[in-house]
Amino acid sequence: MVERMVKQLNLQGVKRVSPLCMPLLDPKRWLRTARFYRKKRAVSRSVLCGAMLFSLGLVSLFTGQIAADLEWSRIRARWRTKRVGYREPRNIWKSELSNLYYGCSKGSPHLRAAIQESKSNGYLLIATSGGLNQQRTGITDAVVVAWILNATLVVPELDHHSFWKDESDFVDIFDVDWFISSLSKDVTIIKRISDKVMRSMEKPPYTMRPPRKSSAEYYLDQVLPILLRRRVRLTNTLDEELQKLRCRVNYHALRYTKPIVLLGQKLVKKMQAMSSHYIAVHLRFEADMLAFSGCYYGGGEKERDELGEIRKRWETLPDLTMDGEPSRGKCPLTPHEVGLMLRALGFANDTYLYVASGEIYGGEETLQPLKDLFPHFYTKEMLAGEDLQPFLPFSSRLAAIDYIVCDESDVLATNNNGNMAKILAGHRRYVGHKRTIRPNTKKLSSLFKARNEMGWELFSKKVKLAQRGFMGEPDEMRPGRGDFHEFPTSCICQKPDKLELAGFREKPGINKTLRKTTVFDVDKSGAKHQGILNHIKYPHILIP
Repeated sequence: MVERMVKQLNLQGVKRVSPLCMPLLDPKRWLRTARFYRKKRAVSRSVLCGAMLFSLGLVSLFTGQIAADLEWSRIRARWRTKRVGYREPRNIWKSELSNLYYGCSKGSPHLRAAIQESKSNGYLLIATSGGLNQQRTGITDAVVVAWILNATLVVPELDHHSFWKDESDFVDIFDVDWFISSLSKDVTIIKRISDKVMRSMEKPPYTMRPPRKSSAEYYLDQVLPILLRRRVRLTNTLDEELQKLRCRVNYHALRYTKPIVLLGQKLVKKMQAMSSHYIAVHLRFEADMLAFSGCYYGGGEKERDELGEIRKRWETLPDLTMDGEPSRGKCPLTPHEVGLMLRALGFANDTYLYVASGEIYGGEETLQPLKDLFPHFYTKEMLAGEDLQPFLPFSSRLAAIDYIVCDESDVLATNNNGNMAKILAGHRRYVGHKRTIRPNTKKLSSLFKARNEMGWELFSKKVKLAQRGFMGEPDEMRPGRGDFHEFPTSCICQKPDKLELAGFREKPGINKTLRKTTVFDVDKSGAKHQGILNHIKYPHILIP
């Protein structure tokens, strides 16, 4: 290296290098010197950058949180205005987003058509249980099961032995001819099995009682062996199409009889004649409801004894601590609490109320606080007068009249999340997301306890926060949430053109299968083919 440098100097005219300068030409010394200055500069830059970052950190410590909070507030405000359902409802009577969705339950042209009675796998007879809305659920699911089994459906039987002791048959509540004709493309339905067919049966009809909300695996393990022994096979099923079939049954085929419809519409017109808007309150506060819930409402030993005695009718109910149920959100709101909730949400005391209920536990004394909050208080008994007399012995027909008036109301409020509340909520979503207020009982119970410890404005604000997500807005429709009859996701579609004009994104999950469980199609050899079916619940199945 040194010799090369000397040669280079000679070429540049330097003929001789002094020995004193030779150390300067030592390459190792040059490298050490270069590394020293390079390291010195690097250390200086590192110290400088570190000091700057430390200073910025101190500034951020004092001002960053404030700036972040302000910016996040602005971002969150913009997000809420753009995202469906995440803003406070400006109109308490109607969802501003309801016109962006519509009910869509029309079947696909690829869906298998109804099987003729003579070619079906047999007859299916369902005996439903419970009150009107449990019966609606059972009838709806009976049609789906008949489709799956390639069976002819016999018009379902209604329960005459439940708590309500109603002797009404299907034809007394529902328009049976419309029921059969409107579903004729999906399932073959007959009013009764002919005597000729009954006499020709080699075996008597087989009766079984599946548990409520039986999974598809139950039908596979318990029902399937019976069907195979009787040479019956399950057919292919379609996921979303079966959900749409349930909607066609529940929202179109189950039409009430003419006398019920006429009286129900008469009451609706009376309410609309008195006010441009009215709220229907579905108030389940009968003794049996309170006993079933296991809640205590401050009536002392008299209440505990009365409700405890009624509760003994249900042998399978667990022992509950009545005082602890409200905190778990299991207790229906009292009439007074319903009134406080509605007033806190912004409904004035001149609002007209239609109250759909049975015999309220505690009678007039229990209802009076609600009447004080809303003096314009009406019931079917007050509006119908003598027209109601033919229906009085039949609780299901009275419930059907209430169903019509509640369904046609501008706002529906419930005091619990029972069967009728769920059925009505689902129907109102299907016809345009009409405002439906379900109580967030778990959060509201603590607010009602602390009511006297805060001013009205603070109470009202807390109630509105507690009810966010329980006001019937479209964004509450999330796949997998709740019961299908309450959230019929597969049967509600978006209007993309209107969504775009309104500045909203298309909401995921709408018109997608809500909840799926496995069912199997079995051919003659017993081979399984996987399909999809929602949970189905039945008290009785009769399979000839």
